[in-house]
Amino acid sequence: MANNNNDRTTIVRKKDKALLAAIGVFIIAIAFIGVLGLIFIKPPKEITQGQADCEVVRVSGKLPGRIVKFYVSEGDYVHKGDTLVSIYSSTADAKLHQAKSMQNVASATNQKAENGTRSELKNSAYNLWQQAIAAENITQKTYQRMQNLFDQGVVTEQKRDEAKAAYDAAVAATKAAKSQYDMAVNGAQAEDKAASRSMVDAAHGSVMEVESLLEDQYLLAPCDGEVSEIYPHVGELVSIGAPVMSISVTDDIWVSFNVREEMLPTLPMGKEINVTIPAINADSVVKLKIFHVRDMGSYAVWNATKAYGQYDSKTFEIKARPLTRIEGLRPGMSVLLQEEEKSDKK
Repeated sequence: MANNNNDRTTIVRKKDKALLAAIGVFIIAIAFIGVLGLIFIKPPKEITQGQADCEVVRVSGKLPGRIVKFYVSEGDYVHKGDTLVSIYSSTADAKLHQAKSMQNVASATNQKAENGTRSELKNSAYNLWQQAIAAENITQKTYQRMQNLFDQGVVTEQKRDEAKAAYDAAVAATKAAKSQYDMAVNGAQAEDKAASRSMVDAAHGSVMEVESLLEDQYLLAPCDGEVSEIYPHVGELVSIGAPVMSISVTDDIWVSFNVREEMLPTLPMGKEINVTIPAINADSVVKLKIFHVRDMGSYAVWNATKAYGQYDSKTFEIKARPLTRIEGLRPGMSVLLQEEEKSDKK
């Protein structure tokens, strides 16, 4: 019995040793694989994602009115000067008619002032002046006769004074008639003519103002580009300066990245960087050149999470433009800048 127990104990010990040896070998294999992984397996590259963008021009006008017709649709490519939309305003048409009527009135008034008094009125004033001269001559002779008779003691002083008063009145009437005739010949005063011309200029300015508004009855494309969005619908009212549509200048597309400030030394102005565009070809690398670096402001600060050992990092916007035209690149597409490009130093 004792021998059997010893044999069993020996067998159990051998099994335990074998199990421990197997576990040891397994642990060594796992450690070996881990070391190989640390040596040969590289961590994934850190990727900075940007976005393609372009200038967007909003089309608006000075004329408040109702949309009559769109001559383009969203997605159409337009050239500078193409007609985009027509707007109708009955109020502007009425103001133009009113302004032109006031211009006609001002022009007629100015013409009257420039032409002076009518010839009939001039002749009438001249005849009155001549009548006054004739009356003055008669009263002068009558006064002289009365003076002679008064000197001879034939008539009283009262009669002589009456004749003198009639003569003085005739002289004053002649002067007044002469003034009326001169006024008729000379026409309106220089100040009145200047004021009349100013009224014509003011009326013409009012017409030009309304006509400038009506020029925006047909809005034209301010640049070449693609109609990216149309805001109102046909029949809707638009106010002064309200955007009617947006045009994307797709011939000049750039890419913008938002990066932390510690990355700026590797992304200086004018540097050429390599990027990929997954929507076009994820494996194809294209070159861009940085042309703009701008601080994003305090709202885009990366705040430190620890009170000591860290600092707040500001965000900067980097813009880069393709060195050559990239077929198929559209605003809004994602563009990837990989870590190896960010750490590349000149």
